[in-house]
Amino acid sequence: MKKNVSSVLFGALLLSATAFTAQAAGGKADAIYFGGDILTMATTDPSYAEALAVEDGKIAFTGSRDEALKLKGDATKLIDLKGRTLLPGFIDTHGHMVYFGKNMIDADLFGTTEMTEVITRMKAQVDKTPDGAWIVGFGYMARKLKEGRHPTVEELDLVSADRPVMVVDSSGHLGAGNTALFSLLGLSATTPDPEGGSFMRKTGSSELAGPMEETALFAVRAKRPAFTGELADRAVTGAVELWASYGQTTAMECGLGLGDDDIDIVKNAIDKKLLKIDLYVCAKDTVAGTAIDAGRAVAAEYATAETSDDAVARQDLIAAQGTSAPGDTARKLLQARPDLDKRYINRVRLGGVKFWLDGSTDTAWFTEPYTNNPPGKTGSYSGFQQISDEVLDAAFDTFWTSDIQINMHMNGDAAVEQALRAIEKAVVKHGMRDHRPVFVHGTYMRADQIDRAQKYGAIPSYLTSGMISGGAGALFLWGGERGNKVMATHTLEKRGMPFTFSHDAPVTPQPWILPLVDAGVNRALPDGTVIGEKERVSPYVALKAVTSYAAFQIREEKTKGTLEPGKLADFVILEQNPLKVDPHSIKDIKVLETIKEGTTVFVRE
Repeated sequence: MKKNVSSVLFGALLLSATAFTAQAAGGKADAIYFGGDILTMATTDPSYAEALAVEDGKIAFTGSRDEALKLKGDATKLIDLKGRTLLPGFIDTHGHMVYFGKNMIDADLFGTTEMTEVITRMKAQVDKTPDGAWIVGFGYMARKLKEGRHPTVEELDLVSADRPVMVVDSSGHLGAGNTALFSLLGLSATTPDPEGGSFMRKTGSSELAGPMEETALFAVRAKRPAFTGELADRAVTGAVELWASYGQTTAMECGLGLGDDDIDIVKNAIDKKLLKIDLYVCAKDTVAGTAIDAGRAVAAEYATAETSDDAVARQDLIAAQGTSAPGDTARKLLQARPDLDKRYINRVRLGGVKFWLDGSTDTAWFTEPYTNNPPGKTGSYSGFQQISDEVLDAAFDTFWTSDIQINMHMNGDAAVEQALRAIEKAVVKHGMRDHRPVFVHGTYMRADQIDRAQKYGAIPSYLTSGMISGGAGALFLWGGERGNKVMATHTLEKRGMPFTFSHDAPVTPQPWILPLVDAGVNRALPDGTVIGEKERVSPYVALKAVTSYAAFQIREEKTKGTLEPGKLADFVILEQNPLKVDPHSIKDIKVLETIKEGTTVFVRE
């Protein structure tokens, strides 16, 4: 096999995991777990420990029960798993926790099948929405509505004639607004379409029809009135509870800046210590500069004066942007952690920036035209390019040599090609780095692109549950040749190339993890159709995509992702072992308890 950066680095990670031995704790354990499957996720093939001991928020010992009990003290809790399964805490590698928390207050449009149902649910939301706030709904899919289209401005005017109304589809890339919304924001027939998006127009006219695509929707959504006070608290605490209920001990907000108030919501969470689990933040960037503003604000407010790698990277980011870093504020907020990871401030870490290179299933950017066009598109259609090469190249010039990871949303191979070109230019200029650029979704990558992605250490993060909800649409729109090669997990596994599974919630209705594992294993649509049968992976490999591989992606493999002495005591306890059930039932396994640094943050009653 040809050696490359990703395989060498990842091989070293696996080697160190395989070579670990049980180690005694320095004192007495706070808790000892036994009596069930303790799946360490630390080796190439499944390996189990008979017992596990926790001390001061970290794993003190893994090994035999007899040896573990030697660490028992008067205050040690003996926890019998009673046949249940203990795993490393799940890691969210691409989600939108802050955005989802705000959506929890909005109308739920998931599962709607016709326009009258969308309008009825939105009307019900009117009385639940405070004066001065927009009436917002999320989750419909145009191609699953009987009408096969997005709501019109006239239909949304039926919800309210004088209050702003906005609906966003389940992908987060398409939506629609009413007359009051467009009037409030000064949008009209003379408003030009932004680069990488469009305001749809009425037939034979330039008047706004209601629907918005991509950057047009992003610009409108960013103007939503701020969540403050109790609403700001609820946006975080509600989402944290939900993330923990699915076994996640590390969450992600990979798009901070979708709303103008996102930074303030995160500041509020830091100041009030609202987070019970870790939150890795990626600041969103668009042509309009929304995310870079968010990145400046986060870095300037919370960058520490510590000497950790990411702190230095944040200082580089600040210097590049011409801002200052009030380190005193950060030091006051810095939470003492068992792993002494100074990159986190009260459980929040600025880890990356996010770029959207293309859109969703209907707007993915391909080198070859769609096999069948989505609704409203005619002629030769290949999707949207969202940002210019110059913007992406400049980002790599700034961040490639730092520890601020570049995350790039891409579905089509043209978007993948744009990312690879930018990486190759950065390597020529700055040399190779252990940057680990994230190919968010990376849905369709040609074989030659997989070669280059591996060479440069890129890590695809696959929205596997998207195959279940949108696989039929991908097969129809993109054709079987492309559709059956999406999310090439088995191909990557054979090459020794790490990949992760992510839910992208709220694109997925819930921030679930085990359904991602199930989808990666089975790749089966509701009607039984299997997408890309040759790309199925084993349940164990699929679990690695949400534990050890996931920790590697976010550059926290030294402290998370496997059950090894010295790592954080971040655990999830499952009702059953995913390796010992019918693979088609993995999605139905219940999360019974989630533990962050030895402390229970969720328990199922």
